[in-house]
Amino acid sequence: MTTPVAVIGCGLIGRAWTIVFARAGCPVRLWDAAPEVLESLPDRLRAMCDEAGEDPAILERVTTHATMAEALDGALWVQENGPEKLDIKRAIYAELDRLASPETILASSSSALVSSQFAEGLAGRGRILVAHPVNPPHVVPVVELCPSPDTTPETMNRAETLMREVRQVPVRMTAEIDGFVLNRLQAVLLAESLRLVESGIVTAEGVDDTLRHGLARRWVLLGALETINLNAPGGVADYLDRYGPTMARLSDDAARGEAFTPGVAAKLAATLSAPARVAELSAKRDRDLTALSHFLKTLS
Repeated sequence: MTTPVAVIGCGLIGRAWTIVFARAGCPVRLWDAAPEVLESLPDRLRAMCDEAGEDPAILERVTTHATMAEALDGALWVQENGPEKLDIKRAIYAELDRLASPETILASSSSALVSSQFAEGLAGRGRILVAHPVNPPHVVPVVELCPSPDTTPETMNRAETLMREVRQVPVRMTAEIDGFVLNRLQAVLLAESLRLVESGIVTAEGVDDTLRHGLARRWVLLGALETINLNAPGGVADYLDRYGPTMARLSDDAARGEAFTPGVAAKLAATLSAPARVAELSAKRDRDLTALSHFLKTLS
């Protein structure tokens, strides 16, 4: 795998993408607007490799560059990881479109902004898309590929091919929608979880146990839809015939945006791990996710 890649913006997501591309054999060129971030990258990337069990030798494929133009030189794929602020995104993409070779694909890790918002009016808007990862992408492989109305089919085909080549799992969307796929699913599940906790029906631990020892055990292997396909003798049509009315009633009664309240935030903050332990527990999560990833590959 030798596709040259430029990573623009080297915070946590940018560093994780660097590992994704480097371990797949890609030359990776890094740039960040903050010089101190660039200076810290070698140490931070080595630490991430250690935590994820990656061979630090992959970092020999990684170089840092003082300017965006230098980082883009020769790149065929750009993974942008700038702030989720529209004015900044627009400025970045104006520069990327001006500086990058015409055949270079420009992909954003945006989790909130759709590419039509920052690609509008650019000559190269047909080569711009969102490639939204899940944090941290070097151990959680799904990537949502979301086109704008101007993104060309060739761009989407090339994006899907590259993501498979670097051992990510692309989810190809056909149109823009707020929140993409993952965050729309997550929002619904979180809303009901928060309401159940705030109303006192169950504790935060009870919700998380229901998920990690119940639904997630099945979903990690099959996903929600394939799971219901196996939960009735006649498959999914049989399941929806048997349980559809019940699920519809529960869905109609489920929480919506009103569940995200300061009150439940305070309640959860009093029971979940203290902020001081977030970095420690995040590192453990990444190690556990890496171990889970290795195990799941043995089932393929």
